[in-house]
Amino acid sequence: YAPKLILLDISDINCIQDVAKEILHCYGCVDILINNASMKVKGAVQSISLELDKKIMDANYFGPITLTKAILPNMISRRTGQIVLVNSIQGKIGIPFRAAYAASKHAAVGFFDCLRAEMEEFDISVSTVNPTFICSYHRQPAPGNWEASIWK
Repeated sequence: YAPKLILLDISDINCIQDVAKEILHCYGCVDILINNASMKVKGAVQSISLELDKKIMDANYFGPITLTKAILPNMISRRTGQIVLVNSIQGKIGIPFRAAYAASKHAAVGFFDCLRAEMEEFDISVSTVNPTFICSYHRQPAPGNWEASIWK
């Protein structure tokens, strides 16, 4: 198959279903789904807005599970597939100034642990990878611009 570039903002839950349909229409199936997108922000709990907490949760939890749920019926009908979540060690332990990030990663680990058990009967493999540190790029925020303080 020729490669095809499909853009997806994993934090935009509303567009994920359409992107999944486009992928399945183009290729017919997905053999391996690797969820490897993430967003994080550094800051004290009291200084991070609830709006930003929700954005982090959308990108790190709701995004991967929405995409997985969109692809899953195809894998189940074929009784084969692999789903991988590239998560973070912070899905197992929290560290100061990363509460929203750690919470989203804990939630993702819980979801994919349950999914692993449920998919065993369909011969679908579900894995979670929790590396200790991933070097990401960071943009320095302009004063008052919390969105620019997000690590992607």
